[in-house]
Amino acid sequence: MLEQLTTNISQYGYFAIFLLIFLQEVGFPSPIPNELVLLFSGYLSFTGALNLPLVVISVIAGDLLSSSILFLVFYFFGKIIITRKPKWLPLPQNKLDHISAKIQVSGYSYIFIGRLTPLIKGYVTVLCGLMRISPSKYGIIMLFTSIIWSSAYVCGGYLAGPYWNLIIQNDTTIKYLVLLIPAGVIVIIILMQVLKKIFSTSKQLQQ
Repeated sequence: MLEQLTTNISQYGYFAIFLLIFLQEVGFPSPIPNELVLLFSGYLSFTGALNLPLVVISVIAGDLLSSSILFLVFYFFGKIIITRKPKWLPLPQNKLDHISAKIQVSGYSYIFIGRLTPLIKGYVTVLCGLMRISPSKYGIIMLFTSIIWSSAYVCGGYLAGPYWNLIIQNDTTIKYLVLLIPAGVIVIIILMQVLKKIFSTSKQLQQ
């Protein structure tokens, strides 16, 4: 799998990264998870084969374009797609219902976190379209989460560069790395929100 990834990115560079991200995020099945593409692209930046800022820009562009298309398709044609859904379309109803319930309870905060979470990222976009979330509000969330998601994984691969050969020898290590990066980002975001509320409350008490 990594050999195929290496060949594609080596031959087509930033366009390959953009295309891999775009196709999977828009719904085309791929044997290579996007998070692994990002980590590997970050590692290639560490080796000097790619430029780190250009990698991040390529990923953000692919993610924003695919997510925008997916959101708008389900925003305007969601009911038709769901009622006439072909069997091969990967939209399991139980997963959609579960995420939908989370969005209804937690609102935009769950959408933000969901957009950073592997395995449900695309489903969150689909449901936001189906639920006709405000395009302007979703667009802002999509922009910020795309920047955070792209930067976190690419920079994670860059920082893991010296240990890359050890990491790829163990599938479990890669899985942990894929999950730990968004978990760390989400924890930081929650802590920032808590600290913001604490400081706000402290100022109100002082007044």
